[in-house]
Amino acid sequence: MSFPVVIVGGGGTGLSAALAASDGGADVLVIERDATPLGSTAMSTGLIPAAGTPEQEVAGIDDSPERFVTDIMAKTKGRTDPAFARLLAQESAETIAWLRDIHGVPLSLADGWLYPGHSAKRMYGTPNRAGGELMAALENASERAGVTILSNATCEALHMHEDRVVGIHVVRPDGERYDIGCGALILACSGFGGNADLVSRLIPEMADATFHGHPGNKGDALLWGEQIGAAIADVSAYQGHAGLAVGHGVPILWPLIMEGGFQVNSLGERFSNEAAGYSEQAAKVNAQPGHIAFSIFDEKRHQLMMAFDDYHDALRAGAVIEAASVEDLAARTGLPLGSLAATLAGVEQMVDGTVSDQFGRDFTGKTPLAAPYRAAKVTGALFHTQGGLIVDDEAYVVKANGGTFPNLFAGGGAARGISGPGADGYLAGNGLLAATTLGKIAGRAAAAIAA
Repeated sequence: MSFPVVIVGGGGTGLSAALAASDGGADVLVIERDATPLGSTAMSTGLIPAAGTPEQEVAGIDDSPERFVTDIMAKTKGRTDPAFARLLAQESAETIAWLRDIHGVPLSLADGWLYPGHSAKRMYGTPNRAGGELMAALENASERAGVTILSNATCEALHMHEDRVVGIHVVRPDGERYDIGCGALILACSGFGGNADLVSRLIPEMADATFHGHPGNKGDALLWGEQIGAAIADVSAYQGHAGLAVGHGVPILWPLIMEGGFQVNSLGERFSNEAAGYSEQAAKVNAQPGHIAFSIFDEKRHQLMMAFDDYHDALRAGAVIEAASVEDLAARTGLPLGSLAATLAGVEQMVDGTVSDQFGRDFTGKTPLAAPYRAAKVTGALFHTQGGLIVDDEAYVVKANGGTFPNLFAGGGAARGISGPGADGYLAGNGLLAATTLGKIAGRAAAAIAA
């Protein structure tokens, strides 16, 4: 059995690559270890950043790829490849238009708030802002395009002839094994967040953190890359999240923080600038007593969050506490009333601009919290890794000793992203930008050499 283009992984990267390769006339096979294509994308909010779009212009939003690159470089403190960041930023608007207009993925510009590090509203998502909804749309589009998806199949090895991939070895749950030939191979099997040994070795600060990502993220692409001599970078980079509801496994999303909510530790005290970013905030939460914090917000922010499917999941799980007063909030969370009340009063003064935040956060322009209050007990989690195989501007995998592999491509979490070497460089949407845009680029390039 052989296909012109074989893709390992059926998440957002893999299906984007499959659509692009199919557009180019290639016969495509996607290998997916799960029964249904889901991947890390299905566990996200499904938001993809794009700059300089027609919808932004209509909405009066001043944005451009150059502005997006400036935001990326500022968030990473200059510690990512500016040329690669520019490539993804310049391709981002076309990625949205291609998915929506050619393949029927219902993407629209999200309005209402800015995510940490973004200087313009540039997030696109499906109607319910849910990664599962995005994956369903990608799977439907792949079916219409005639893409073959072999599910319940795990790629265990690459077959190489010198520096060319000639096939892969696949195993099914019943023990049946296949060798499948390929003209081009795209690695879309994400990162290594689900491999505890690799996390301990490469991201020790998150070794004990809860992993809230796809369990199939075992680092296959990284390990294969090490075996064949691929160039690898930024393996200490990751997306954390400081809002995973303790005991419920549901993320409490960050718009409630960006619009005036805040976090306190078990002493009822704030401990950082929460608005700097939910990724780097994860390690700060885990440094608090008991490795937990409480996200504190109110009815106004509660209504804002009702636009997200994840928040409805949190409500159904009982992860959100409602309290009629500060006293009730302290009683229901177990937080010390005195310090909690003092923290609320202090934040109100910061909103008024009468005092400055010791952590450097600017609360002005927001409205102070008011009863009834809401709270969620959270911990810092590892969502997915951001380092991996270095790829060029056509998503070819680069060799450690120079040049590229002639028919090997990578995208999404399998490839080095644009978040720099740590957690603080992560911008909301970086993962799905790399997934959809690198998937698109890889699929087009693979079809060109294999069709």
